[in-house]
Amino acid sequence: MAQTDSLSSGAAQVYVSIGSNIDRVKNSKAAIFELEKRFGKLTLSSIYEAESVGYEGENYYNFVAGFKTDLSVGELSKTLKQIEADYGRKPNTPIKAGRIIDIDILTYDDLVGTIDGVELPRGEITKNAYVLLPLSEVAGSEVHPLTNKNYQQLWQEYDSEKQKLWVVNLS
Repeated sequence: MAQTDSLSSGAAQVYVSIGSNIDRVKNSKAAIFELEKRFGKLTLSSIYEAESVGYEGENYYNFVAGFKTDLSVGELSKTLKQIEADYGRKPNTPIKAGRIIDIDILTYDDLVGTIDGVELPRGEITKNAYVLLPLSEVAGSEVHPLTNKNYQQLWQEYDSEKQKLWVVNLS
């Protein structure tokens, strides 16, 4: 069932993926700072280094942040795009290109469908280790609304040989 209007009834639990392969340490820390400034306390996964997927490029740092927000899906999407723009991401950057900061909404409560132009839950969750593993760390017992499996189960079933990940420490 696809929904097309904004939903905002109280604070929603949101998980976003964050990635960077340009000045990774600085931009990963900047993304955390900007999200904390706007949304307060974050639940953060480990940070993983992963090879770029779909093109030849520098390795990425990827992680997931969880937080509560009263913003609608559309307002949240605009806020995240503004953070990206503030750090120099151009709006028409090709899909298969490096990223200064890339912040994508993975889940917004248990909404399903295209809401304010955002696919929920994001399809990359079940396709990419660099999204699923960190999401399983911060939301392992939460259930993916389309598979009816929790994120920990999805990670256990994932073929981890497809994509290699390495934990990194930014401190």
